[in-house]
Amino acid sequence: MNKHALLNADMNYLTATLGHTDEVTICDAGLPIPASVQRIDLALTHGVPSFIATVNVWLASSQIEGVILAQEFVDASPDCHQALLHAIEAEQQATGRTFSVEYISHEAFKQRTHLSRAVIRTGECTPYANVIFKTGVVF
Repeated sequence: MNKHALLNADMNYLTATLGHTDEVTICDAGLPIPASVQRIDLALTHGVPSFIATVNVWLASSQIEGVILAQEFVDASPDCHQALLHAIEAEQQATGRTFSVEYISHEAFKQRTHLSRAVIRTGECTPYANVIFKTGVVF
């Protein structure tokens, strides 16, 4: 059995098979997920699991080097946006690395999800609570 926080089998397999620069989306309950992309659906009910809890487990289990967000997230959901930035900053401090953070329109974000290896759907019901993580390397 795993000793780290990530227990979901599909997410564990995903982390084990990602390569450098692969992208993974973690999204709220409402983001459209392309049919051509693997869906890992964690949503149980409104808010469970939360976006930030899922992000924190992902960050603890996967090396990232970049982040893509929808510009609309900043104004529509400032508390959740700040919580995400705090989680990213904590990960940068823990790893001693600096991650790129890019903002694009929500429409461009939805199109970008087509390039993701997987989309992890949470139960979050906060508007624009979505992030694309670019995979880094551990060396």
